Amino acid sequence: MTETLTVNESGRADALIARAMPELSRAFVQKLLEEGRVTCRGKPVKKSFRPEPGDELVLDIPKPEEPKAAAEDIPLDVVFEDGDVIVVNKPKGLVVHPAPGHPDGTLVNALIAHCGDELSGINGVLRPGIVHRIDKDTSGLIIAAKNDAAHKKLAAQLADHTLSRTYECVVTGNLREDSGTVDAPIGRHGADRKRMCVTEKNSKPAVTHWRVLERFDGFTRVECRLETGRTHQIRVHMAYIGHPILGDTVYGSKKPVPGVAGQCLHARKLRFIHPATGESVELECPLPAYFEKTLEKLRKKNG
Repeated sequence: MTETLTVNESGRADALIARAMPELSRAFVQKLLEEGRVTCRGKPVKKSFRPEPGDELVLDIPKPEEPKAAAEDIPLDVVFEDGDVIVVNKPKGLVVHPAPGHPDGTLVNALIAHCGDELSGINGVLRPGIVHRIDKDTSGLIIAAKNDAAHKKLAAQLADHTLSRTYECVVTGNLREDSGTVDAPIGRHGADRKRMCVTEKNSKPAVTHWRVLERFDGFTRVECRLETGRTHQIRVHMAYIGHPILGDTVYGSKKPVPGVAGQCLHARKLRFIHPATGESVELECPLPAYFEKTLEKLRKKNG
């Protein structure tokens, strides 16, 4: 994989890369430099090299060898399961699949223990069965495929929007209208690669339909239906229209909200065409305890 970094400040090559690409460790960056995998103007550079503003540093990042995820006895709240698919109500705080910083203790580890070898292999050994993802601190329904044929059909439904996902959230502020649509493309944030943003540059179309469910003093309970499925889509779109999700310290207030750990966002409903039978499957899970407690506090505050 090749990454290109345009230099816009002074400094050593290793420090510039580490600041611009925080997902890469300093040791890994220095290893790339030592192996001649970082070039400037077509020539390999050392870590002490000081590029000029406007220069481009080109990183040749080798594809990591993926270790196979192991089975772990982690409880699962299974909402639907048969020989082709499994739908789980994921709790807040559970990462979906292994990644740097989260090598185990994930939903994938739990699915392997529950399903054994009955998971599709399309997404590789670290994401077996995973058709779509939801954030670590988002709770709710997520579907996994037990074979490649089911996976391909579900992925096609994601692409043509016949797989429907509906979320509930609490946002800050009072939405003026009772319903609306956010149609704004989402791409990687230019200054922080861990964040997404509404942008025309290197972005993909993103559409979120929302409607108000309940109003409080300074907050609103909202239902959001995804037409597309971009990373952090609801969080980015609600922040974009001036109503970030309560507890979201990435796209909203940086100050944690007492009693709210992470964003108040729940994947409540899921509808898809069964990949084997062709029948429509509609599933719903209740709001989790943390969400209900938040609503109770807001209702009491409203009197």
